[in-house]
Amino acid sequence: MTENVERLRAEIRACLPKTLPSRLGVAVSGGSDSVALLLLLNEIAQGAQVELFAATVDHGLRPESEDEARKVSTLAAGLGITHQILKWKGWTGDGNLQDQARQARYRLLAEWANSNAISAIALGHTADDQAETFLMRLGRAAGITGLSGMSNERNMNGVTLLRPVLGVTRQTLRDYLSGERVDWIEDPSNQDLRFDRIKARQALIDLAELGITAKSLTRVAENLAQAREALERFTQESARKIAKVETGDVCLDRVAFQTLPKEIQRRLLVGCVAWIAGQGYPPRQTSVDQAVKAVEDGSATSIGGCLLVPQANKMWICRELNAVQGETVRPGELWDRRWILSGDSVADAQIRPLGEEGLPRVPDWRSLGKPRKVLLASPAVWRADELISAPNAGFANGWSAELAVGTPEFHSSFLSH
Repeated sequence: MTENVERLRAEIRACLPKTLPSRLGVAVSGGSDSVALLLLLNEIAQGAQVELFAATVDHGLRPESEDEARKVSTLAAGLGITHQILKWKGWTGDGNLQDQARQARYRLLAEWANSNAISAIALGHTADDQAETFLMRLGRAAGITGLSGMSNERNMNGVTLLRPVLGVTRQTLRDYLSGERVDWIEDPSNQDLRFDRIKARQALIDLAELGITAKSLTRVAENLAQAREALERFTQESARKIAKVETGDVCLDRVAFQTLPKEIQRRLLVGCVAWIAGQGYPPRQTSVDQAVKAVEDGSATSIGGCLLVPQANKMWICRELNAVQGETVRPGELWDRRWILSGDSVADAQIRPLGEEGLPRVPDWRSLGKPRKVLLASPAVWRADELISAPNAGFANGWSAELAVGTPEFHSSFLSH
């Protein structure tokens, strides 16, 4: 058993960054996967001068959840690891419960990490989770990006998410815990066939006779991840050749765009939208295909909170006014999750979109060479009904608009991180 444990520990260490952060977080639900990860990382951390911190998100969806979170606290305390319970109180009973819980979990973990100077969080996703994700996405006719599954490492709100057991099966981790005589919590929702993930879990059992297992599907996802990386680099190089950025908007060469393979066209458009409107769920395939056709035809359309505005042989991609119409902040605060406006002190100044009301008050906007619709959603400084500044529309008046710190450079944004 000792040899197996050493092999497992070495496998996990190989999936972590070569140089570990001095303060490393671990998300622990109390289930077998995350409990095993906590114990194994504790062993790794002790020999690498790494301070380990643990957090449990209590979604408050079951009466037992609070007690289960306290059990994780007790386990962590026994290991000498600082632990914190993060409570979610945002469920209203509407929408997709699992999706909202997942988003809340990541948000709470990122906030916890940022407030504790923790640069990276390890998550207990296993090969089984990867395989289940693959099957669910296969059922939705996902493309290469979707089928390549979860990545070993990615950035979220300034925090690096690590998945060092993504190549390890759940059963392997449970065998390890059994050998260590450590218990874990069984979530009853893991038996609830109303959830797609549990259906996929059951399907894996049925598919095992065909050799379709968590390990084999994880390998397929890894192969597709390599293909995805190649496509991302091709898309990045294509963007360098046919796209230029002007004050946060993207201008495409329509003629050159039409020479690209369809897959690269789609990726290029989705990447532009994500860079302008922010990362989130990518637009539906039908919306992307409609946008590709709009570029080819030179017609206007909207997608993912952005507008596509034709201009001769160009296609401008910009923020959609409706998406930011009600957004108002004070100078120096983040506007539309990407812009910071600063300048001379003006009493009662507000940052809000330039809009139809403001554009006629900018005398030289036409000299920029942009269609008027491209400028409508640009940030502007207002005092009541008085336009003070519209830096991106050519009316600076002592003010500047800068992309927020941490905003990726446009062309590098096409690569997964």
